Amino acid sequence: MPTAAWPSGSVEGLHDVVGERTRQIIEYRRRGTGTRRRGWLIRRALVVADVVGLGLAFFTAEVLFLPGTHGDPVHPWLEALVFALTLPIWVVMGRLYGLYKHDEERNDHTTVDDLIGIFHFVTVGAWVFFMGSSLTHLTALNLHKLLTFWVLAIVLVVAGRVVARSLCRRRLAYIQNAVIVGAGDIGQRVAQKFIQHPEYGVNVVGFIDDTPKEQLEGLEELAILGPPSSLTEIIRALDIDRVIVAFSNASHEETVDVVRSLSDFYLQVDIVPRLFDIVSPSTAIHSVEGIPLIGLPPFHLSRSSQLLKRATDVCVSAALLLLTAPALAFIAIRIKLDSHGPVLFRQARIGEGDRTFTILKFRTMSEDAEEHKEEVAHLNRHARQGRDARMFKIPDDPRVTHFGRTLRRYALDELPQLLNVLRGEMSLVGPRPLVHDEDRYVLGWGRRRLKLKPGMTGLWQVLGRSAISFDEMVRLDYTYVTTWSLWNDFRLLGRTIPLVLNGRGEPPDLLASYAPEPERVSSP
Repeated sequence: MPTAAWPSGSVEGLHDVVGERTRQIIEYRRRGTGTRRRGWLIRRALVVADVVGLGLAFFTAEVLFLPGTHGDPVHPWLEALVFALTLPIWVVMGRLYGLYKHDEERNDHTTVDDLIGIFHFVTVGAWVFFMGSSLTHLTALNLHKLLTFWVLAIVLVVAGRVVARSLCRRRLAYIQNAVIVGAGDIGQRVAQKFIQHPEYGVNVVGFIDDTPKEQLEGLEELAILGPPSSLTEIIRALDIDRVIVAFSNASHEETVDVVRSLSDFYLQVDIVPRLFDIVSPSTAIHSVEGIPLIGLPPFHLSRSSQLLKRATDVCVSAALLLLTAPALAFIAIRIKLDSHGPVLFRQARIGEGDRTFTILKFRTMSEDAEEHKEEVAHLNRHARQGRDARMFKIPDDPRVTHFGRTLRRYALDELPQLLNVLRGEMSLVGPRPLVHDEDRYVLGWGRRRLKLKPGMTGLWQVLGRSAISFDEMVRLDYTYVTTWSLWNDFRLLGRTIPLVLNGRGEPPDLLASYAPEPERVSSP
């Protein structure tokens, strides 16, 4: 059972039961940075990134189209001055497109989610500036210079935002202290997800509940801070930035009162909806005379969507195979030199419509690895301490070869699956391809995950890989299949790239880099 901090009815003892990281954050803020939270930090960083990206794009276009070589009648310094004066207007446009507000609200918001907004923002801004210059003759933007600026601005703004977010996430001010109202199964499950994803920058301080359930494994350090009636005092005492309402045992009226009592605070309130397992980002909210309704899209993928997904798979996989051909040849030679056995590893997997196919990977284990599987079964991370052993994952598997570790670290062993994609057995993005021993545990509604082809990447790979349980993996695959969109595929591909480049299968522990300077933070 989590430690209860409230029996005395006073908040004085709260600092003694919260974790060390929470005490460090609170102390850091008290030393003069209390008003500089995630919203303040990320908004200013993104504004600077946009201004710098636009400025560099304009400067580069000016250099490429000098007045003397292309007949521009206006001096470049005047053009630069006019453009500089319009930068505040660009920032206002970015705000209208919602490019500065989502990082504080959404934990998993990345630059990939901004791509459509950035495209519209730069396109509209570039054409408005072009039309204004044509009418006023203050600048001399010809069509070639405009197109050059447009392309460069999109690329540089996107790159600048990637850098800005990366730098912000290394700052202590980026972390949000959060409490979860409800210490039941759902509340603790939410806490587990935040702990598994430190890159979200959310420090779970503890739970708010007066009748908590027995805590789950890994949540031993999270205390019960008090009952919902004392939430406002807890927020003040622990400098809370985010409150997550997750199915507490309080009545509907009490929960509504708790949420309404938070209106006086500047904080983010998240509510886990009922039936959340079938509510996805693609759902729409409409209303009937003020009562909001969540509309679930039809669980059906149209023929045109299937053709669009297949066309994307063929074009991208073919291009990647051509681009990576030298690397594939090099890897094949290294595998042969590193250990005995075939270059490719072949294994039967369950694909779309329950059809079996042979998945291709570069071999990363010794040739007799399967014969020694029982000998290392006790190392399965999912079977430790009597937990679910339906998935078989061994950290630092002793059967992996020296070069195989490098291939696995950067996911290079999965490149041959591009052939599976090209042959129509897999997709670039999709459910996780399961072996027969795993697939037999997927029952009922979970079988719907086989409505689409398994993917090289997907929600499971992006959101945690081996840290995710078998049941959670099935839920994620079900969510992907029933809420498919092409944009979501591109989004998942975009989020896969940094994971591969980081050379790790699990999300980086960003909290480890948030330790304040010793002279600024008192030891707890």
